[in-house]
Amino acid sequence: MIYAIADLHLDYTEEKSMEVFGDAWKNYQEKIFNNWNKLIKDGDTVLIPGDISWAMDIDHAKIDLEKLEKLPGRKILMKGNHDYWWSTLNKLKQLGFSTIEFLQNNSFEIEDYIICGTRGWISRDSRDFDDHDEKIFARELLRLQNSIESSRQDKKLIINFHYPPINGDGSLNEFFDLAKNYNTDTIIYGHLHGSGHRLIREGNIDGINLVCASGDYIDFKPVRIK
Repeated sequence: MIYAIADLHLDYTEEKSMEVFGDAWKNYQEKIFNNWNKLIKDGDTVLIPGDISWAMDIDHAKIDLEKLEKLPGRKILMKGNHDYWWSTLNKLKQLGFSTIEFLQNNSFEIEDYIICGTRGWISRDSRDFDDHDEKIFARELLRLQNSIESSRQDKKLIINFHYPPINGDGSLNEFFDLAKNYNTDTIIYGHLHGSGHRLIREGNIDGINLVCASGDYIDFKPVRIK
């Protein structure tokens, strides 16, 4: 089975708890681990597209990642906008985890699917979107293409984003358009919380299944993808 859950926002210090953002986040870390242990088996894979730990450096992030390492299943992690600890792929691999892998300009084959993706960025119609944002946006599009083209082309793709591939007006943006150029089966994204849930789009669009896996949106229960 393939599952997904984004926006874990793990915090071993308990100093940056997300509980200040409303009742949906009450005891969220406990919910994550309880739901995971009830649902996920060792043969399963869990995709985690971003905002994994509040840690500011890789050494402190390791404390939170070790908690994930002990959970059942294979985990594929990808950078979110709050993953300040995220480093080079070589340094991430040197952490030495056996059940955790990192998605960055690469791809993974699971069952009948290829897992690829990139963080993404705010949409071009966002307020105050500037030249700096444009550089990041273009770079993230390139990283998506690199991730896709690192994979076999004879299998369907499950693409991970952290930011939703959605414009402020609800239309789908260039990240979705790029995904359509390939054999994409499913797009998973997170990032949207609370009132941001109004921007969520899900379901089959142009033959691609869109899934929002934001932690508070799915009540911190990994959602089954395949």
